[in-house]
Amino acid sequence: MKNTIKQLAADTIKTFASQLTGKVVLPADANYNETRKVYNAMIDKRPGLFAICETVEDVIAAVNFGRENNVLVAIRGGGHNGAGLGLCNDGLVIDLSGIKFVNVDTTKNTVKVGGGNIWNEVDTATHEHGLAIPSGMISTTGVGGLTLGGGVGYLARKYGLTIDNLLEAEMVLADGTLVTVNATKNTDLFWAIRGGGGNFGVVTSFTFQAHPVKMVIGGPTFWPIERVEEIMAWYDGFIQNASDDLSGFIATMIVPESPFPAELHNKQFCAIVWCYTGDADSFNELFKAVLDLDPVFSHVGEMPYPALQSMFDGFFPTGMQWYWRADFFDALTPEITAQHLKFGSKIPTPLSQMHLYHISGAAGRVGAQDTPWAYRDAKYAGVYVGVDPDPKNAAKVTDWCKAYQEALHPYSAGGAYSNFMMDEGQDRIKASYKHNYERLVQIKNRYDSDNLFRVNQNIKS
Repeated sequence: MKNTIKQLAADTIKTFASQLTGKVVLPADANYNETRKVYNAMIDKRPGLFAICETVEDVIAAVNFGRENNVLVAIRGGGHNGAGLGLCNDGLVIDLSGIKFVNVDTTKNTVKVGGGNIWNEVDTATHEHGLAIPSGMISTTGVGGLTLGGGVGYLARKYGLTIDNLLEAEMVLADGTLVTVNATKNTDLFWAIRGGGGNFGVVTSFTFQAHPVKMVIGGPTFWPIERVEEIMAWYDGFIQNASDDLSGFIATMIVPESPFPAELHNKQFCAIVWCYTGDADSFNELFKAVLDLDPVFSHVGEMPYPALQSMFDGFFPTGMQWYWRADFFDALTPEITAQHLKFGSKIPTPLSQMHLYHISGAAGRVGAQDTPWAYRDAKYAGVYVGVDPDPKNAAKVTDWCKAYQEALHPYSAGGAYSNFMMDEGQDRIKASYKHNYERLVQIKNRYDSDNLFRVNQNIKS
């Protein structure tokens, strides 16, 4: 049985606070409610204490405090996790937002990043040097959470998942020790954190391999939702044979009122959002196959990579109601595309949507046991997101999202990308790691046998 922070003596908390370079935030503090906000406003957890860490020593002190006082511990990086796993009720939140730095080494094209950074901070620093690290699709996402879960994004077909570009990490273990993990040091932990989530320690820094990406050709194309079956079937064949330089995720969505043309507003569409990293002179010939499908809207052109990475940030600010469900798929069969027509035709709110991210190219060539990310042979990571600013619509977007996923799950590969999962139970976690789960259990037992780090998609025997 875990203690609550309320059960601890005031002097115990005061002594802990005095050990930190950062600060603590308690429920009685004026900034408590602001501090406990996360990206998903549907999450309403009330931690007993926040430790706002600014140094590695702060993290060590916080881990030791949590372990020694037997309190529930959550780790918060960017706060984007859909299930709100950066918070916990009545326990300790180790908040990494004060541990931020981006150090770019242009001799090796490597980048060392703090555990509290978000991706737009990294993108800004690397872009100055004509470099980029594969990450996600929204630049306000935290580096830590996205990386530890895998990292599906625009550059995955060209350069792999984010975890495929992780060279080293520094992390604080459950016993309070600080270790370096890489291909030659603590190799079991290095394997585990590349997709195994926050189960194994608190990562205070990441070192990534960056790649020469400065300008890309990208943007969306739209077709009426009635054509979704046709477009998906075409894409499924097209992308398999396309150059690794080209990627594009499929969406069913409602076009918002800005900045798109008025005739598109509030109508339902099948969309593909493209990213091309190759020779610009070759793009028009490659993209001709897309334009031959006669999209009703195409806004694809050259732009800085960070502009594409942040293109949709403004539509999804912190404080929306969110509900997520997800699955992996091996193909886009007629049975699957028919369900996308059905549910894509009745999207409940303007910001709710479905995305399919293609897992091929560099991401698909990594072995299924080389990292915990077990579905390298799947072709798509699908995610259904119910989104709305109004709490009154929380049930509406949740019900649509669940129904969409439940209709398609029988045609899925079984598991889901952990960063897209809510609190869905242990069987779902096991299915998502499949053949790699038992190895994760062994490493978890070796380094965190008491399951101190349990507020996550938890690995346990």
